[in-house]
Amino acid sequence: MTALLPILAVTVPFFALVLAGYVAGWRHVLPESAIPGLNAFVLYFALPCMLFRFGLHTPIAEALNPVVLGVYLGCALLMVLVAIAFSLDDVVGLKDASFGALVTAFPNTGFMGVPLLAALFGPAIVGPMIATILIDMFVTSSLCIALAQAGEAAGGARAAALRSLRGALSNPMPWAIALGGTLGALGWRPAGPVDAVIKMLADAATPVALFTIGAVLWRAGQHAHTRTARKRYLPQALAKLLLHPALVFALALAARAAGAPLTDLQITAITLTAALPSAANVAMLAERFGADNGRIARIILTSTALSFVTFTSLAWFFGAGT
Repeated sequence: MTALLPILAVTVPFFALVLAGYVAGWRHVLPESAIPGLNAFVLYFALPCMLFRFGLHTPIAEALNPVVLGVYLGCALLMVLVAIAFSLDDVVGLKDASFGALVTAFPNTGFMGVPLLAALFGPAIVGPMIATILIDMFVTSSLCIALAQAGEAAGGARAAALRSLRGALSNPMPWAIALGGTLGALGWRPAGPVDAVIKMLADAATPVALFTIGAVLWRAGQHAHTRTARKRYLPQALAKLLLHPALVFALALAARAAGAPLTDLQITAITLTAALPSAANVAMLAERFGADNGRIARIILTSTALSFVTFTSLAWFFGAGT
């Protein structure tokens, strides 16, 4: 129990801020109309500054490690395939199954994972996590949205994949990482007022992002159009928290046994990234594309609530706080 205390000292405040955001929305302390503004502040200002600062100190070879990319990509594709195969039926069509697969394979790395793992293991763990962010934004999300739109008349899967890819390219997070990594490789560092502004926004990223996750989860529940049976969301939430990290861990160990140069820190980083709860913003995507956002919201909310236990336990297993 003593070994868990340093981990709980980190995870409890993180999840408490998520709960605070949820309660603020539920009790109408935070107007629903303010939630998109909070989300925009985190996505376009605070989080890019935080990732830029991490990028400055992360070697490009570490952020784009081909073995890390390959292991994580293989597991992401397998998770999408398994989630769709086991959820498709007469009630859950391809669109809903595809968005269910997206929340099963897409962890909340940007808003929650990067600051949480950095607090537990130090900033060096962020390098491998950057690779997972790139896979999830450019491959996992594009694939799932393309599959969801495969039967639509307006261009089909190819057009949907291109729209999703354009959306990923307009996201400031990968550009912030790329800019930080490039300037870091050139030995350039911001100085004076510029550095102060970047630092102030970066310092705001973690608390505001966590609070926003809770508010977004509450909002997703409010906009759900249907009630979802437990059997249609609980297995996906458990798969996200248990099956996904187990697959990543197993494939990473197998790759290292086959001679791939994977360090303990890299394996820890991608396994714990996979163990994070589902990305909260997928609920907004599901709503925008006309999917069953009630089911998606349930998966996200359940995975977020249960991850306090599952993620904390796995972080303890990997030696966080020691």
